[in-house]
Amino acid sequence: MPWYKKLHWQIILGLVLGLIFGVVAAAQGWSDFTSDWIAPWGEIFLRLLLLIAVPLVLASLITGVASLSDLKKLSRIGGKTIAIYIGTTVIALIIGLALVNLLEPGSGVPAEMREKLQTTFADQAAEGLETAAAAAKRGPLYPLVSMVPGNFFEAASNNRNMLQIVFFAIFAGIALLMIPKEKAKPMLDLFDSLNDMIIRMVEIIMLFAPIGVFALMAGTITSIAGDDLGQIMELLGALGFYCIVVLLGLVAHMTVTYGSMVRFLTPVKIMDFMRALAPAQLVAFSTSSSGATLPITMERCEKELGVSEEVSSFVLPLGATINMDGTGLYQAVAAVFIAQTIGMDLDLSAQVTIVLTAVLASIGTAAVPGAGIIMLVIILESVGIPSAGIALILGVDRILDMCRTVTNVTGDATVAVVVAHGEGQLKDMTQLAVSN
Repeated sequence: MPWYKKLHWQIILGLVLGLIFGVVAAAQGWSDFTSDWIAPWGEIFLRLLLLIAVPLVLASLITGVASLSDLKKLSRIGGKTIAIYIGTTVIALIIGLALVNLLEPGSGVPAEMREKLQTTFADQAAEGLETAAAAAKRGPLYPLVSMVPGNFFEAASNNRNMLQIVFFAIFAGIALLMIPKEKAKPMLDLFDSLNDMIIRMVEIIMLFAPIGVFALMAGTITSIAGDDLGQIMELLGALGFYCIVVLLGLVAHMTVTYGSMVRFLTPVKIMDFMRALAPAQLVAFSTSSSGATLPITMERCEKELGVSEEVSSFVLPLGATINMDGTGLYQAVAAVFIAQTIGMDLDLSAQVTIVLTAVLASIGTAAVPGAGIIMLVIILESVGIPSAGIALILGVDRILDMCRTVTNVTGDATVAVVVAHGEGQLKDMTQLAVSN
């Protein structure tokens, strides 16, 4: 197949053209035209992905859990998956804290720029504070309570309630394991057919991906810059070092942590892994949503990396819900950066608190754009950093959100490959290439 017909190259082309168009649109004053006639196509693409996220998680998890044959196997795979997810999140946080303490990006922000940022993004910061204040009033067991849906249809109506869908799907899968096979078969056939239908819908949606990514990228640039391209350059000039530290942490975590896991815990070659996952990473970058990217992640892991449907249907939906390594790393860097900018020292105990709070926060963070900023407020409050300080970083949050979502999706796929190999459910890559 010629290179230009391969999906990941088409998406890359759409991404680059969208970036170029967005820069030109901001420079020429076309932001209104872009928001009216270009950006909606990106919104349609994103909505199509979100449309199938809930039924995909529901169908794949129920069939995945029910196919595990016994509860011991479920507990083994589930325990292994959750342990790896939490472990990689802790490593990501440590990497982030090490870099931000070593490089100190907050010490170089001029006082006048700090005041300007706080004034410019005061309204957005206030919205985040209100949401976080409501979350802070909840009891210590609220995350456990909120995981259990009171109404399935209400939970299924909102992608932010994905953890509730995961709970219901696992619960339903366990119940199907406990009833006679002849009675469970009609339900399993139904969800298996639904799962196949959703996968086919993913393939259809991905035909639209290059256009959708182009529109999302162009809309993102003009929404940040408006009709003044200099606004982006001014923001990057003030917060560029902070962005570099976050990006260094994300790259280090993906190459060192995930690269080591793939290299030493699986037979998959790293370049084959990255090549297979590239379309999912590019969609994650353009949508800033690991939940919206989930259908593509599952398709790539099963068809290109050889992960069994049994493992992918359990590990990946769970990962899209609780595995937020990129978000956790960003929150650690952002918290210390804000403290450095306002001249506040954080001792070791405060930074340990950041790690513990961020691990718990990452589990409950919705897999949708911008959700990480709300959890950041809670982390800031936990160590006594003024919450209004989030105004310092909101200007570049959208850009970093795109990058940390790529890390989250890469982490999900890495764990899926590791667990599949450990369970003897990872197909050989050469045989997979022949079958495809």
